[in-house]
Amino acid sequence: MSDEGLVRLRLDVSYDGTDFSGWAEQPGRRTVQGELQAALARVLRLSEARLTVAGRTDAGVHARGQVAHLDVEEGLWAAEGERLLRRLAGVLPPDVRVRAVRPAPEGFDARFSPLFRRYVYRVSDAPGGVEPLRRRDVLWHRRELDPDRMNAAAARLVGEHDFAAFCRRREGATTIRELLRLEWIREGEHLYAGTVQADAFCHNMVRALVGALLAVGDGRRGPDWPREVLFAGVRDSAVHVVPPHGLSLEEIRYPPDAELAERARSTRRVRTLPGT
Repeated sequence: MSDEGLVRLRLDVSYDGTDFSGWAEQPGRRTVQGELQAALARVLRLSEARLTVAGRTDAGVHARGQVAHLDVEEGLWAAEGERLLRRLAGVLPPDVRVRAVRPAPEGFDARFSPLFRRYVYRVSDAPGGVEPLRRRDVLWHRRELDPDRMNAAAARLVGEHDFAAFCRRREGATTIRELLRLEWIREGEHLYAGTVQADAFCHNMVRALVGALLAVGDGRRGPDWPREVLFAGVRDSAVHVVPPHGLSLEEIRYPPDAELAERARSTRRVRTLPGT
């Protein structure tokens, strides 16, 4: 709650990214942010509703655990709060849902307060291809995969590094990230799920990491190769950025309420590696 008579709302959001041009609002394109802001403005009778999001997903990427925030007048929340969720369900298209909406704690910032973001990439090496009902969220890999090889390579990448070799650079943005978890499990016959968890991600980082690990898993590269690419520090044309549809944002984790503001301040700092 601020001293300006506003209340910050936390929205927990899920969506099927297939028919969206990503999260971020773009003129003339259908986006998750655009659909949500239009629905909120309509339901709350606002001229404009501006959302701040935890992580901007690319075109075709899905989400089960996306988080955003919106600042509204206290009186508006008091009048609409209990029925807002159901009213949003009535106006939103079926490929995007607001699963929960509630006042956020003091200091909460959807973008800067998270401890980590967790993504999962799903891939199948079934000889006959992906089951039709999973075609929108599972990648078909034509070569047989060995998850043990992928995990051996993944373990060599965990930690705080400069991931420039796996990111598309953006002017003025750092590519230093702390990769907290990178591992593969078998979810079913010929179906594998790769969990990628970090404090934050740079553009294309998850899909580039997955592409490198798939090259190890099918035997085209050795388990040391992704780490060699990492420490070379430049984009490698041999790293294939996998398609977006196998990727889903599963979770955004925040610290205890008392630590939210400090976490946001810490996240805003420009990171450097020791000795640089």
